[in-house]
Amino acid sequence: MKIDNVLLKNYLKITFGVLLVIIVSRFIPHPPNFTALIALSFYVPAILGKKYIPTLLLSFVITDLIIGFHQIILFTWGSVILIGLVSSYFSFSLKSRISGAFLSACLFFLITNFGVWLTGVYGLTIDGLLLCYTMAIPFFGYTLVSTLLYSGIIEIVNSQYKKIKKII
Repeated sequence: MKIDNVLLKNYLKITFGVLLVIIVSRFIPHPPNFTALIALSFYVPAILGKKYIPTLLLSFVITDLIIGFHQIILFTWGSVILIGLVSSYFSFSLKSRISGAFLSACLFFLITNFGVWLTGVYGLTIDGLLLCYTMAIPFFGYTLVSTLLYSGIIEIVNSQYKKIKKII
């Protein structure tokens, strides 16, 4: 039982930390789509395990309660779940993790903008679908840059943590 309590306490500490980082990331002023969300959605399960996917989803639910719900919320949350699930396939090396983070940004772009297209704003035609993705390209640039930037930060922090952990 004592081991279970320790594991639960560690899980709760990490969950609180992830919640805090995501909440701060979503509420500090930033250009559109320039947040740590995709990087965290990829790295938290890649490094800590899939058991933290609910933590990511909870973070989105809490922040969306404050920011406001939107028509494509299920596509946003769904992409976070999918990114978390595929992250373990890219957790083997720095190169594979960066590739996985890049792929995660692409998945988020494809999934969420498909949701936007389904709202009918651009028309439910092939031309409307192409227009929807075309109009989203500037936002995708912010998503890519922020995902890669925050991925680099996470890689550095994780590397330093591993070095410190070896010393202790």
